[in-house]
Amino acid sequence: MPTAFWSTLDTKIGPFTAVATGDGAVLASGWTGDVAELTPLISPSLAPTTLTERRDLGPVTAAIRRYHGGDLDAVADIEVRQRSGPFREHAWEMLRKVPAGSPVSYAEYAALSGNPSAVRAAATACARNAAALFVPCHRVVRTGGAIGNFRWGVDAKRWLLHHEESA
Repeated sequence: MPTAFWSTLDTKIGPFTAVATGDGAVLASGWTGDVAELTPLISPSLAPTTLTERRDLGPVTAAIRRYHGGDLDAVADIEVRQRSGPFREHAWEMLRKVPAGSPVSYAEYAALSGNPSAVRAAATACARNAAALFVPCHRVVRTGGAIGNFRWGVDAKRWLLHHEESA
């Protein structure tokens, strides 16, 4: 992929950076002000040869702002491009179907992904998700409701879950 674009904007829980293709598909995103934290997460088959900063990524930026402002479905229609094996790609697709305000356990996520015994594989899919928020891995919690881990910090995950529960 020749060129991708990135932008960082301030949110209620800190800076959020997104990397997107020219046609608006998200390759990577997360609560960081450093695009260099995101680029290693992009599949080598999708990695851009050039990254260019833009102040605004159009619909991607608008969706990030609207989500943080309370429109929890704003990110649902943004295309995401991630590559991996068949289970992980399917698991990421299923994660986009988990509704805001209705977190699932890792065991439930494994079942939604088509293999109830693949709890570790489901957890790995969350850990390897490059497109946080757009593929809402924060909606997966431990059995019993404990927060669990999150690449962007437990405090950010707690804020996101509370934001979705109270919106």
